[in-house]
Amino acid sequence: MAASICVYCGSRDGRDPAHALAAEAAGRMIAANGWDLVYGAGDVGLMGRVARAHQAVGGRALGVIPDHLFPREVAKRDLDRLVVTETMHERKKVMFMNADAIVVLPGGAGSLDEFFEVLTWRQIGLHAKPIFLLNTGGYWEPLRALLDHVVAEGFADQSLQTFATFVADVDALEGALRGALA
Repeated sequence: MAASICVYCGSRDGRDPAHALAAEAAGRMIAANGWDLVYGAGDVGLMGRVARAHQAVGGRALGVIPDHLFPREVAKRDLDRLVVTETMHERKKVMFMNADAIVVLPGGAGSLDEFFEVLTWRQIGLHAKPIFLLNTGGYWEPLRALLDHVVAEGFADQSLQTFATFVADVDALEGALRGALA
């Protein structure tokens, strides 16, 4: 049975074209390794780019989208599996439960929400799934600084810094995923 990689990312492309290129490369890389993609089912922004690139090289994808976002995120209908949930909470749970590893690409508040939920679950011992942040162009450096600050100020144990791994590019992400899923 193939491993499944859950990808959280923006429903927009962002300003830096490097994010779109990295999203497409990540989608292809996940498929090239025989891993299934689990993602938010959108066909816009980085979400759409990851899924289209993944499918273009024969990858299998599970998309999960809440009913109220179906028109806004232009739900991709040509997926291997599409799950429509009632709430965002259900979406996040279904995505997480169907994944062996989590990858966070650049994104906004929704991506941060998804990241912090799985990070918190890891911190309190609800899972041991690997979490990777694709740090394209240093996008996640402010987040890394924030996590360091949280620890330095005594609001989390130093172990928090070990629960998520920052990777510089898709090649590093591929190596990290291979190591984690071996």
